[in-house]
Formats: sequence, C-alpha cells, structure tokens
Amino acid sequence: MISNFKAMIQTNLLGVLGTQEIIIILVIVLLLFGGRKIPELMRGLGRGVREFNDAKNNVRQEIESNINDVKKEPTGTTNTTTTTTTTQP
Repeated sequence: MISNFKAMIQTNLLGVLGTQEIIIILVIVLLLFGGRKIPELMRGLGRGVREFNDAKNNVRQEIESNINDVKKEPTGTTNTTTTTTTTQP
C-alpha cells in the first residue's frame, strides 16, 4: 500500500510538468544564477543530501543495534541486587 502511494505521488509530481515547462524552468534558473553559480549550487545540494542520508543511516543503525541488544537480553531472569545495611550501636 505504501509503495502504491509513493508511485502515485511521483506520477502526480512529474505528470504536472511537461517537457516545455521543465525547459522553461531550466532557462530561468540559468538566467537567474548564471553558468558559474549552478555547479556550486548543485555541489551544495549534493552535500546536503549526502549529510541527510548519513544521518538517516546512523539513526537506523542505532535503532537496529538497540533492537538487537534487547533481543539478546534473557527474558526469564531478572537481575536484582539486594543491599543490606547494618547499624552499630
């Protein structure tokens, strides 16, 4: 069901823009930022996406390691410690 939803969103987003609209948008971006700025902007965008993916992977690994730690703990035994205090008169 989720994959159908993702496909529907992608189709709707890309289906709205035709070839002519994409070309017009690219020409406007080229005019606004110039030929020299666009590679810098794309590099910055790539770095941002890479950092986001790294953070996402780190969170996923941390969650998986915590799940594995919980699975490794024995469920039938509890580790309780008792302390006794003695008072001297």
